[in-house]
Amino acid sequence: MCSHQPPCPSADRPDHHAAVIVSAHPEQGWSLLCNGTIVFDDTGEVLPDGRTVGPHRALGPLTVAA
Repeated sequence: MCSHQPPCPSADRPDHHAAVIVSAHPEQGWSLLCNGTIVFDDTGEVLPDGRTVGPHRALGPLTVAA
């Protein structure tokens, strides 16, 4: 799918999020990357082979107001 030089990392590589966004839909909360991965605002994703990856957003420490 990628025609860039150097080519974007493929969807099966750990750095696959570095691929170029080819279609952004912020109003719907998702973007399509050049390598075929769909990434969502909640950090979940759908890989080109149909596998899904759940949200993996790092959470900071919770604080309780006194």
